[in-house]
Amino acid sequence: MIRASYIEKIDFQFKIHSVCALLGPRQVGKTTLANQYAKRFSSVHFIDLEDPFDLTSLLDNPMLTLSQLNADLIVIDEVQRRPELFPIIRVLVDKTKKKFLILGSASRDLLKQSSETLAGRIGYIELSTFSLKEVGNQSTLWLRGGFPKSYLAESDDQSYAWRQAYIQTFIERDIPNLGFSIPPAQMRRLWMMLGHNHANILNNSQIGTALSITYHTVKRYVDILAGTFMIRLLYPWFENISKRQVKSPKVYLRDSGLLNTFLSIKTNNDLIMHPTIGASWEGFAIEEIIKKYDAQEGEFFFWATQSGLELDFLLLKDGKKIGFECKYSETPKITKSMINAIQDLQLDHLYIVQPTEKTFPLHEKITVRGI
Repeated sequence: MIRASYIEKIDFQFKIHSVCALLGPRQVGKTTLANQYAKRFSSVHFIDLEDPFDLTSLLDNPMLTLSQLNADLIVIDEVQRRPELFPIIRVLVDKTKKKFLILGSASRDLLKQSSETLAGRIGYIELSTFSLKEVGNQSTLWLRGGFPKSYLAESDDQSYAWRQAYIQTFIERDIPNLGFSIPPAQMRRLWMMLGHNHANILNNSQIGTALSITYHTVKRYVDILAGTFMIRLLYPWFENISKRQVKSPKVYLRDSGLLNTFLSIKTNNDLIMHPTIGASWEGFAIEEIIKKYDAQEGEFFFWATQSGLELDFLLLKDGKKIGFECKYSETPKITKSMINAIQDLQLDHLYIVQPTEKTFPLHEKITVRGI
């Protein structure tokens, strides 16, 4: 699959910066995309920091090694394993015309050294899992999630087994490789608990009590899962109005396939009959909306008041305020919350996103649409 939109994004970043960071979860297709993009260059050198040979060659004298590479594009995979390379890359891009495409499985927050050292020289792109626009099959994507090897598996059983192995490897190998020492069983229990709280307000104290760990420990674990693209914290939007508003974030497992794994959902029948299907649909729809609008942090929120008024998703894009309610229903109705959200938030429009492809108006500012 040629993910053309991402190739265009990389091209755009290289017109502005000498370094482009392609970030995303493990196994999302960063290396495949880098190989596709590299075909545009006459000379390319790949460095995989999970390859013992490549890692060893950079240990003793990384400046000498990188400066002597005769290539127009240098691709460094799994860069989070050697963050000390960032100052060296800065020196090289300032002295030469080399371009660096760096791939990482951790967010900018976990790679703080890159933003500090390469400020003004680096552009960031987040590579997401498959979107519905890319694959076209809503039921398979919702069940299996968007990781390529999970979505493209020959059967639901094989997809489920792949996701189980992915979770285990992430907990037992990937987190330690980032420098975090966390008991695997504890992280698994926390991740599973977040899955059961999917689409709900995050309460670190409550989770800490259930797991017999401190509030601060829960927050640290949650930050690691968010920084490695496993969960999304959706923060509340505050309006200057009299209503008392919810101030804590909501938590979502970003990939529906991983959520289904933690909930032991193996088939579409399991998913349809599961009591949390409404919350599952909400998270799935929100991720698709974010991909559709290419929404960035600071452009999307949720809204809720202490009195029970709420809006699932608020998008601030191109000077407009667009609201979204995600309803697992073929016959959604206008609610008091919707009318209040339109009035209090001064929404330009509100969409009710439901699982069928029907589109029809309910109100001059409310439209029902399929995903």
